[in-house]
Amino acid sequence: METAAPPAIAADSPWRLCVAPMMDWTDRHCRAFHRVLAPHARLYTEMVHAQALLHGDRARLLAHDAGEHPLALQLGGSEPRELAAAAAIGAAAGCDEINLNVGCPSDRVQAGRFGACLMREPALVADGVRAMRDAVAVPVTVKCRIGVDEQDAYADLQHFATAMVAAGVEALIVHARKAWLSGLSPQENRELPPLDYARVYRLQRDFPGLTLVINGGIVSVAAVREHLTQMHGVMLGRVAYHDPWVLAQTDAALWGTLLPARADALRALRPYVEAELARGTALRHMARHWLGLYQGLPGARSFRRLLGEQGRAAGADWGLVERALAAVEAAPAVAA
Repeated sequence: METAAPPAIAADSPWRLCVAPMMDWTDRHCRAFHRVLAPHARLYTEMVHAQALLHGDRARLLAHDAGEHPLALQLGGSEPRELAAAAAIGAAAGCDEINLNVGCPSDRVQAGRFGACLMREPALVADGVRAMRDAVAVPVTVKCRIGVDEQDAYADLQHFATAMVAAGVEALIVHARKAWLSGLSPQENRELPPLDYARVYRLQRDFPGLTLVINGGIVSVAAVREHLTQMHGVMLGRVAYHDPWVLAQTDAALWGTLLPARADALRALRPYVEAELARGTALRHMARHWLGLYQGLPGARSFRRLLGEQGRAAGADWGLVERALAAVEAAPAVAA
């Protein structure tokens, strides 16, 4: 079988390593933790609907720490004027990228005519991209699937990408699974449709001038390295949350930096944590994002239990974090 040579992939691509937008997970406290673990990664907010920014609590929705940059705001919506106005608000708040969600398959998202169902309407998505590009100076990007329901031919994905390029999209982030809009839950849509990395690789070969980022089922440094021989970037999803040390290992491997000890990485977050505690943020809102730090290691259960249970107590402070770290250090090593 004939194979094409991989495209020339820029090692300095701003999208070389990304952390996916994940609802209820990648809030500002999670992103502060991920930034400590991965100084070079591009971080994404949870999805925010354009109307929420136009009519809701903008300060709360766009709150972020200066250390989070580069930070992308992910928007949901389909009305070009609303998307443009929301993008302008996000850019004015300091976001470094505006990303449009064309990949979420939930019923609520479909009812609002945004998310993965928009893959059926590439002309409408292109109108939204153009409107946002006219409204902001930062990059405008799109996150999509490889297909949706029976619209599952490579030609459909190629047509979608062509429309995005014509609209001026600066990067296309592709979850390498199609979405089923009925019959599967959002969680099942992240697990059951088979991954098709080859289709995303083919798209990169067919659009060599387009920055393409691959997402879906990527859980190791070795896998990231392999994808980067074909793609401009890799986006880590659930592994970055449930086993965040993989994110730290990946960042260190790609940029050739020294990987710190896990405890030292968490302690680097102490100034942020204490500033948040002084502002009245409860420790549990931050600590819930750290529970996977020692995934698979001796002491991990004690670490999770202390932070998860005692972290809910009123007045829990950094001292509890040190006790949790001490419990890991005191755990007996597993014999080789």
